[in-house]
Amino acid sequence: MKHLLWLVLSVLLLSCDDKPGENLTNATGTSGDVYLIMDSTQYRGPLGQLLDSVFRAEAQVINRSEPIFKMRWVDPRKLNYTLKLRRNLIYAVTLDQGRRSQNLLTPESINRIKTDTSFFFSALKNQYARGQETFFLVGATEAALMQKIRKNAPRLVSILDKSEQERLTAQIYKSGQLKGLTETLKKKWNIDFKIPYGYELVIDTDEFIWVRQFNKKDDRDIFIYRTPYTNQKQFERDSLINLRNRICQKYLFGDPEKSYSYLVTEMSVPSKQAQIYTSQLNGKFASQMRGLWKTNSLSMGGPFISYTVADTKQGMLYYVEGFVYAPSREQREIMREVETILNSFTIGK
Repeated sequence: MKHLLWLVLSVLLLSCDDKPGENLTNATGTSGDVYLIMDSTQYRGPLGQLLDSVFRAEAQVINRSEPIFKMRWVDPRKLNYTLKLRRNLIYAVTLDQGRRSQNLLTPESINRIKTDTSFFFSALKNQYARGQETFFLVGATEAALMQKIRKNAPRLVSILDKSEQERLTAQIYKSGQLKGLTETLKKKWNIDFKIPYGYELVIDTDEFIWVRQFNKKDDRDIFIYRTPYTNQKQFERDSLINLRNRICQKYLFGDPEKSYSYLVTEMSVPSKQAQIYTSQLNGKFASQMRGLWKTNSLSMGGPFISYTVADTKQGMLYYVEGFVYAPSREQREIMREVETILNSFTIGK
C-alpha cells in the first residue's frame, strides 16, 4: 500500500464544462445505488467482470442473497444530465482500450496515468451534484488496473460504504434524536449514543437498554448491554456469542407475552455462521460481529450487527447491537442504516 497514492486530484479528471460549485442541485438516487461508466467492450470483458465481483459481492450474513451495492452500467455515449446527478458515479478508464471513455479525460490526466504507475484511484465530491461521490479507476493498461483493483478491493468498497453512511447520518438525524435518551446515557453510563427520532424506549435497566422502531414492513431494534470488563478473552468469538445469547434469553422475546419465546444466535446454517472482525469504533478497539438471529421457537429471524468495546478506565464492557426483522423486503439498506446508528456509539472521556 505504501506505493499507492490515495488522493483527490487538484484538477478535474473529466474533460467537460461541468465544474463543482455552490449552486448545485442535490444528488439523486437511493442509498446503495452505483452507476459504472465504462466502455461497453471492457464492461463485457474481464475488467467489467472484476468490478461486478467487487461492488456486487453478496452482502455479509443476511437472510437473502443481496449485493452490497446495486450497480448499473452506463455507456459513456449515453451519459446524460440526469445520469450525471446520481449519487455514486464510478469511471473505469484504461489507455490501451476503451476509446470512448478516454475522450472523457483531460490531456493532463492522461499524462498522469502514463507517467505515474502508482496512481489508479481518485475521488471527487460534489462533481455534478451536492452530496455526490465520483470515483475514478484509471490505468495505462487494463491488466495493470485490474491488478490494482484486486489488491485494493476491500478498501474501495469501504470508501464507498463510508460515503453512504455519511449521507445516512445526515438523513436519519434530520428530525432530531430520541428525546432525553442521549442525556440519560451520558449521565448514567458515561457514553455518547445518538438514537434517531422515531425510535421508542422499550426497556431501561442498570445493565440493558433497548430501543425499537416498528413499521408495517420492518422492525428495527437497537440495544446496549454493559457488564464488568475482566480480560481480553471477552472479545473472542465463543465468548461474544455466549454473551449475546445470555442477553437475548434474558431480555429479548419474540412475543412479550411469551417469555419462553426468546432470541438466539443462528448457528445451524454453515454458510451463515456469525462472523467476527477486529475493528475500530470511534478510536476504540472493538470486535464487530455479523450474523443471523432467530427465535428459539423458529417463528422469526433476521440479520444483526454488533460492536463490543471496553472502557478500561471504568472497568466496563459494552455490547451494542442492531437487529432487523423484515421478512418481506430487502434488508441490505436497512442494515446499513442500523450500522450507521451503531457507529455513533462513543465511550465518554
